[in-house]
Amino acid sequence: MIKHKIINIETKGNCDILNITNIVEKEVETSKVKDGICSVFVKGSTAAISTIEFEEGLLQDFKNFMDKILPKANYEHNKAWGDENGHSH
Repeated sequence: MIKHKIINIETKGNCDILNITNIVEKEVETSKVKDGICSVFVKGSTAAISTIEFEEGLLQDFKNFMDKILPKANYEHNKAWGDENGHSH
């Protein structure tokens, strides 16, 4: 048996980190599936699914790290699309 569920989640963008654990747990619980695998997928080039401790200090450290290795700058992507998010790709 295969169950399929699409969940739409909006973010604020720019390294917005959300804890989706409760959302996924609720979907698994309501599916009534007793044994199996839950696969979580994100569509798009500027989003990701990860496992990280959802602790405020760590979340800020992660954002600071991303700003350090991928700073906002004059990326060619920005010239092509005018959306000023070249650093997120």
